[in-house]
Amino acid sequence: MYGTEVSSCLISSVTDAVSDEVKTWHAAARSHDCIHVKVLDTGAVRVKAVYLAIDINLTGEKEVLVLWIAQTEGAKLWLQVVTELKNRGVQDIFIACVDGLKGFPEAIEAVYPQAVVQLCIVHLVRNSLNFVNWKRRAEVAADLKAIYQATTVDEAQQRLAEFEAKWHEVYPPIAQSWRRHWDRIIPLFDYPPKIRRIIYTTNAIESVNMSLRKITKNRGSFPNDEALLKLFYLALMNISKK
Repeated sequence: MYGTEVSSCLISSVTDAVSDEVKTWHAAARSHDCIHVKVLDTGAVRVKAVYLAIDINLTGEKEVLVLWIAQTEGAKLWLQVVTELKNRGVQDIFIACVDGLKGFPEAIEAVYPQAVVQLCIVHLVRNSLNFVNWKRRAEVAADLKAIYQATTVDEAQQRLAEFEAKWHEVYPPIAQSWRRHWDRIIPLFDYPPKIRRIIYTTNAIESVNMSLRKITKNRGSFPNDEALLKLFYLALMNISKK
């Protein structure tokens, strides 16, 4: 653009200026959704998942707490992640909204036994609609909405029974899934509607992820994990101002 050549070493040196900040922020930090990115690792480009943790603290402010880069998922990883949060100063979690990652709710409850774990309703509905053909999606979505927008748990159970009677023969996995996860679906009914809208979805993380995806969509791959962390850290500092 300016008719000047800039070496990759110089770029690394300039961006290394934030490396210490990244380490300090990451080490001092205390909901998950992921972004998949390509990173050069041991001579091969691998797809890795980047997870965010976001909280609403006691003063009512949202905070982006930390990033994790992972190649694999599972109960062992989530237990490590939650333990790390505890070690970094999160004394307790009142309500955790998660998007159905296997082993994650159990990990939260193991480290924070008094925490309430709420499954993200948006993800649950989205996964349910994967079983439904396009022509019937609107109708099925409306019937699912009647469940999670019920006034009480008893009413929600009644709406689920009605849903099952209507759709079980055509789409049996949907009601089965809702019943299997029922104990983690209903915590929201302990709270008034305004609070429910905050705790029953991980949209807060998805909106941040959308901003991060904009800066990675035109990149083939990152040379290493550190380069990825530096870019995301700087982007998150800008996002946090909003």
